[in-house]
Amino acid sequence: MPTTRNFRTRRRRLSWPLIAGIIMLHLAALYGLARALAPDFTAVVEREVVSAFTVTITAPPDPPPPPDNQPEPDEGAAGDPGRDAVPQPVTGQPPKVRVKRDDPLPRASSTGTANQSGAATAGDGTGAAGSGLGTGSGNTGSGRGGVAVTKPVHISGSIDNARDFPVPPGGRAARRGTQVIVRVIVTPDGRARDCRVYRPSPDPEADRITCQLVESRLGFRPATDANGNPVAAPFYWRQEWF
Repeated sequence: MPTTRNFRTRRRRLSWPLIAGIIMLHLAALYGLARALAPDFTAVVEREVVSAFTVTITAPPDPPPPPDNQPEPDEGAAGDPGRDAVPQPVTGQPPKVRVKRDDPLPRASSTGTANQSGAATAGDGTGAAGSGLGTGSGNTGSGRGGVAVTKPVHISGSIDNARDFPVPPGGRAARRGTQVIVRVIVTPDGRARDCRVYRPSPDPEADRITCQLVESRLGFRPATDANGNPVAAPFYWRQEWF
């Protein structure tokens, strides 16, 4: 017996590219048919579709023209000269007018020719211009107005007895190694006067007693002026305790 074979038929699926191609062919056929039958309608549809996808491009504005070339100043050129300084006028104050004072008249009428009473060339007053005994005498006299050329010199007396000074608090050892300097005025007669403590010691009582002893015990050769006359001059005495 002849053999019977069963044949089965399989359907093949269409691919998407193929389907898209078939659609595009149909659309192209329809478009060609529409242009052939209704060309005006087709042109209107084309303008509407194209206007929907039209992009307006605006051209950029023209660039501004380049600035005019201006000459640059030379480097190091001198500037304009400055204005001359004019000093401000200054006016000095007018000098004060000195009022002439009338010469004093004597209290009582007199027949003399002097315009002041009591004019003197010598006398005992403190302001005598010539010679006298006042403290302000000029060239001669016993006052302190002379200029000393030599210094006073200690010539006699001494202060070397510890019993002259009281025992300070703490005993004499508390004063040992200290000193005091006093200043006196040696008069023309060689005596010390007007004693003052110039540099004190730790014991004020001993300083006071030192001044008393210098004035009472010590003798001096007085200072002299340019003419060899004795004049008053200062002298410094140092008292030390050992």
